Amino acid sequence: MSDLFQSAGLESDAPRPLADRLRPQSLEEVVGQDHVLGPDSPLGRMLAQGRLSSIILWGPPGVGKTTIARLLAEASGLEFHPLSAVFSGVADLKKAFEQARGRRAAGKGTLLFVDEIHRFNRAQQDGFLPVVEEGVVTLVGATTENPSFELNAALLSRCQVLVLKRLDEGALGLLLQRAEAAEGHELPLSPEAREALIAMADGDGRYLLNLAEEVLRLEPEAPLSTPELGKFLQRRAPVYDKDREEHYNLISALHKSVRGSDPDAALYWLARMLGAGEDPLFLARRIVRMANEDIGLADPTAIHAALAAKETYDFLGSPEGELALAQAVVHLACAPKSNAVYMAWKAAQRLAGETGSLMPPAHILNAPTRLMKDQGYGKGYEYDHDAPGGVSGQDYFPGAMKDRPRLYEPKDSGREAAIAERLARWRAMREKRRG
Repeated sequence: MSDLFQSAGLESDAPRPLADRLRPQSLEEVVGQDHVLGPDSPLGRMLAQGRLSSIILWGPPGVGKTTIARLLAEASGLEFHPLSAVFSGVADLKKAFEQARGRRAAGKGTLLFVDEIHRFNRAQQDGFLPVVEEGVVTLVGATTENPSFELNAALLSRCQVLVLKRLDEGALGLLLQRAEAAEGHELPLSPEAREALIAMADGDGRYLLNLAEEVLRLEPEAPLSTPELGKFLQRRAPVYDKDREEHYNLISALHKSVRGSDPDAALYWLARMLGAGEDPLFLARRIVRMANEDIGLADPTAIHAALAAKETYDFLGSPEGELALAQAVVHLACAPKSNAVYMAWKAAQRLAGETGSLMPPAHILNAPTRLMKDQGYGKGYEYDHDAPGGVSGQDYFPGAMKDRPRLYEPKDSGREAAIAERLARWRAMREKRRG
């Protein structure tokens, strides 16, 4: 494809950002993605065999999705046809398919690159199926969202999903070296500031090169220190969308850190979510759930701490109220753990669904009328407070139920250890009484 500048031969003279000038010219120059581009990787094997299947490139911004697609087209001898799902509609897709059929008739294949493919709706995604199935195009879709949630199952079955990683420090450092070589001089940064610059990019190579370009324009008299660098540049905002996958990934990390009794990791994930703009009341609700699901009666104060944190946040707001959430998270992470009540409740729900409308045993039914007394309601009931030890040992399950299930099995953790001892005595009394 060409544009006005290319046609006029002026493209090489037009100003271009450093990130664009440093785009890799071969797949070997792509950094940080050897797991999908190396000789033994999926793409490496495809190219070695002279074939290229339709693929979905899934990864965060600035890791090379567009560049890889362009270079795959060159390596495969395919015409590179880019589209953006943000700016394209059904008419654009139909035109692209028609052009691809025309190339195919002339013996030329097409690599159709669709950026942000998850933004196409389900019906639009279905439009790719016949042209991919027939081989009219080799589809390379790029997405920052989890394809399992955002793409049709039918489309996914025709494409291989390749996960691209955020760039690590080594890959980002190599990009800085290339930038310095292209500009002919080193970045005016102290070693510590250079590390801070890499951290500011948060794994985004394009953003790092944009930062480097700003630094190269500064021309300070002496290398900048980390605080001086911070005056000129801003850290990249964390990748986070409160209704997308990263939201669920981070809340899962927080919940499992609490469950795993690691207060340090739990505080880290809490800070990550609050720093990214998560709704504190969403976090408060999840903290309450953690107290019920993972701690339960091993520490009955946990639920009170969780609810108190929510009330404190309502009273103080942000940022003061966030400390209450942090305190609750640490309390829960350090508390003894038990999911016994959680598991018992799920078992009780299953049992209730399986047994239908069985009546309670007659002896525990109230009998406010003569008819009910004549039917045996309340007959033989023993008032537990009058029994030795406060427990009569009567049977409270429906008489028609053959087995007496044990739904709640307390753990040997925290206060549940004492509960387990009491229940063992009481269950033994009931079993003895039933004979």
